[in-house]
Amino acid sequence: MAGQSRSLLADLTGASKKDILKLAEAHDVRFLRLTFTDILGVNKNVEIPSSQFSKALDGDIMFDGSSIEGFVRIEESDMLLTPDLSTFKVFPGGDPQNRVGRLICDIMMPEGQPFDGDPRAALRRQVAKAAKLGYTMNAGMEAEFFLFRPAADGGPATTTHDVGGYFDLAPMDLGEEARRAIVDVLEQMGFEVEAAHHEVAHGQHEIDFRYADAMTTADNIATFRFVVKDVAQKFGLVASFMPKPIFGQNGSGMHTHQSLFRDGRNAFFDPKGEFELSKIAQQYIGGLLTHARGMCAITNPLVNSYKRLVPGYEAPVNVAWSMRNRSPLIRVPARRGTGTRVELRSPDPSANPYLALAVMLAAGIDGVVSKASSREPVETNIWEMSHREKRRLRIDDLPHDLNEACDELEKDDVMTAALGEHISSHFLAAKRQEWREYITQVSAWELEHYLAKY
Repeated sequence: MAGQSRSLLADLTGASKKDILKLAEAHDVRFLRLTFTDILGVNKNVEIPSSQFSKALDGDIMFDGSSIEGFVRIEESDMLLTPDLSTFKVFPGGDPQNRVGRLICDIMMPEGQPFDGDPRAALRRQVAKAAKLGYTMNAGMEAEFFLFRPAADGGPATTTHDVGGYFDLAPMDLGEEARRAIVDVLEQMGFEVEAAHHEVAHGQHEIDFRYADAMTTADNIATFRFVVKDVAQKFGLVASFMPKPIFGQNGSGMHTHQSLFRDGRNAFFDPKGEFELSKIAQQYIGGLLTHARGMCAITNPLVNSYKRLVPGYEAPVNVAWSMRNRSPLIRVPARRGTGTRVELRSPDPSANPYLALAVMLAAGIDGVVSKASSREPVETNIWEMSHREKRRLRIDDLPHDLNEACDELEKDDVMTAALGEHISSHFLAAKRQEWREYITQVSAWELEHYLAKY
């Protein structure tokens, strides 16, 4: 069995249908999940028995796209799942004679062309655009999450299971045990986990895994979110990637580290450049700053996202960059050489990872192509600056709510082009509807402040 485990963790780049069928048989895989995400980033899957594996690997499994958020109208519903064979994984545990495997799929139209609304295809287009310029994007996403006790009726609740804090040694609770189990499952599935720790808020955790190319990183985040929720449930806990579930506590971010490589070398590093950053790095930063407001609806896609992006809780609210200061939008960690990178601190873990990386890469590449200015780094605490000082330094604010973010996305031609017309229009329609529903609700805060007073 040890040999089988090693084969499963091997690099499957270039794997054939025959290779996958052999692996599935060797690991007693009885069911196969063909997974993908909808436009909003929600994991979806079609599960098939072993009798259908050969058909699935040929890309002949059809599903009803009209039932998926933002896909197609009912009269054009038939769509095909085309698996990326390099993404084959086996979920650990369960009945050893009836294991479950997983393949991440691209969405195709019945005629064989890629579906315009497939988030994975949107990222692939941007990866190809960067490749034409000679660049490969490497990215690492740090997705924070909360673990809660379920309500008495089994539904969602925000009762935390600990009172731990940032890097606490032992909160002595179910969360620490669950976090270790999550790491164990991820490692069995081939993830290289670099760190796992308690975060600032009660019940909040972070697990970091090694950076990879953009597509692999997006695939890993989609898998990671499933594993976290699945393992938490086994411990009687509810995992949530909601950005700001608890008033007065820090929210969850998905800080995204990114760099461009060219001919195997980090294109962001220049030992003779200012701050040891290359012109490419500074132009890439300039692109992120230029399109920060336009990409925000994608990287922070919920009404709730903007309750995290407020001063005082370590989340960025200002469009600026820094070498060491954590209050701006972008931070450049101290490492140089191969590890030179920029960290975008605004994204949250509710974002669709494929679309989030697509717009970040599009923004950065646009900065390189247009030779955008990165401006000067801001090394003082922006939260303590006056409005006049921020204006002098050309420090803008991120959008203050989802409605404003949608307006900014709609008028940013680079961002909408990166997404494509289908995704842009369907995403904006869904988010504007979400905003309309939200602003018509009557909250407990309003009742408390207004009901007796007026």
